[in-house]
Amino acid sequence: MRGEALAQEVLRLKRERNAVILAHSYQLPEVEEVADFVGDSLGLAREAQRTRAEVIVFCGVHFMAETAAILNPEKTVLLPDLEAGCSLADSIRPEDVLAWKAKHPDGIVVAYVNTKAEVKALADVCVTSANAVEVVSQLPQDRPIYFVPDMFLGAHVARVTGRRLDLFPGECHVHAGIREEHLKALLEAHPGAEFLIHPECGCGSGCLYLKPDAKMLSTEGMVRYAKGAEAREFVVATEVGILHRLKKEAPEKAFFPVKPDAVCEYMKRITLEKVYLSLKEMRHVVRVPEEVARKARRALEAMVAVG
Repeated sequence: MRGEALAQEVLRLKRERNAVILAHSYQLPEVEEVADFVGDSLGLAREAQRTRAEVIVFCGVHFMAETAAILNPEKTVLLPDLEAGCSLADSIRPEDVLAWKAKHPDGIVVAYVNTKAEVKALADVCVTSANAVEVVSQLPQDRPIYFVPDMFLGAHVARVTGRRLDLFPGECHVHAGIREEHLKALLEAHPGAEFLIHPECGCGSGCLYLKPDAKMLSTEGMVRYAKGAEAREFVVATEVGILHRLKKEAPEKAFFPVKPDAVCEYMKRITLEKVYLSLKEMRHVVRVPEEVARKARRALEAMVAVG
């Protein structure tokens, strides 16, 4: 089966299994089209909590499916491809957090949601790119803060909040690959366009120097801003999967990727055929050990409650 026939079969199986399909905005267009909800990490976590479905098919990467499993221990969470990992989540180990905590017993660990469950279990609070600034701005002023694992997002949060943060030197390989020279080329080609920059990008501060009115936004923030803005052209600095959703939700506007080959190979491992097989065979179930899940759940529930 291919195309529309495969999509219809996915929808049939979804009803049969009493399932919900959640997809990140970086997913392939055909996967997004069968999803019940498409959004960023924060929105997806909230939808996972909200759903009455018995089965959650998570079209994203492994840490996202783990998050859904932690927040919904009574539901079955499926990840269509277990190899859909995350280079950023893989960059940090629990030992890294424990070493910092040993030196800062009164410190606060802020974990970006792009981490494995074992790291979340050691965190005081989790954040997404959509609410990291708000969460950090509300933390006690007299305690040290360790922001893990994305150093570029952490630098953005420190710049906006004025807080001193200890940063773990992690990065998303896709966003780190978006550099100033890419921005300069698009600035010359589209001088009247608005620039939408994801805070994970390695070019963040350089972009603000090149274009001071650039907007530093999460993926959901990009969609929301583009829909409401008067501008007709936008230069977008993030994984190119977002373009499908932007064009769908704001069809009268033009979007230009800063780096057309900014593709997350892990996100793209989820295909429509794999979604079909996941529903048909109930594979692959994502489980988190209860002791780890219990500790991580506290930090994730704090994240979901903010922003």
